[in-house]
Amino acid sequence: MRPLVGIFVGGQGRRMGGVAKGLMRPPSGERSIVDRLVTIAQDALGDVDAVMVGDATSYSAVRLPALDDDPPGVGPLGGLAALLAEAERRGAPFAVALACDLPFVTTALLGRVVGVDAVAVVPRAGEHLQPLCARYAPSVRSVAQAVLSGGKRSLHAVLDAIGDDLHVIELTAAESVAVEDWDTPEDVTR
Repeated sequence: MRPLVGIFVGGQGRRMGGVAKGLMRPPSGERSIVDRLVTIAQDALGDVDAVMVGDATSYSAVRLPALDDDPPGVGPLGGLAALLAEAERRGAPFAVALACDLPFVTTALLGRVVGVDAVAVVPRAGEHLQPLCARYAPSVRSVAQAVLSGGKRSLHAVLDAIGDDLHVIELTAAESVAVEDWDTPEDVTR
């Protein structure tokens, strides 16, 4: 069975003027962030299945299947629940969640994340966990559903609920660049 990679494309990009962030090109410029993330996942994992997660309306040119958030309207937590349900359905050993606005993720970093066999593996840059550059066991779906049932919508609430089964990879300052995201036009120019 192959791992399932989910690229989270569901944000509306309001702070970017409505631009589909995953279609933007990183400074290297050769292809979109989404295409780059698929290549990096293949390089780190070998043979993978990849899907877009969330409202992929703006991504019709990308040749990947799309999963709707489940439930919709709750942000990336609905996307994580959908990704893990699909991983479970496919019998995937684990799922990898990647935000579409991470233009600097490296094969080396993703290799470190997926190389640890744990319920969840998340990198931390300084004080910040990056739950959308992470590896999750399909069993985390029940944790995500419990968090949603409790009225929370935060991916960090899922990480908190995982507790001691969460493996954190501490990043050096140099490695932290790999998990810097593009949320605003100013981020693109830094």
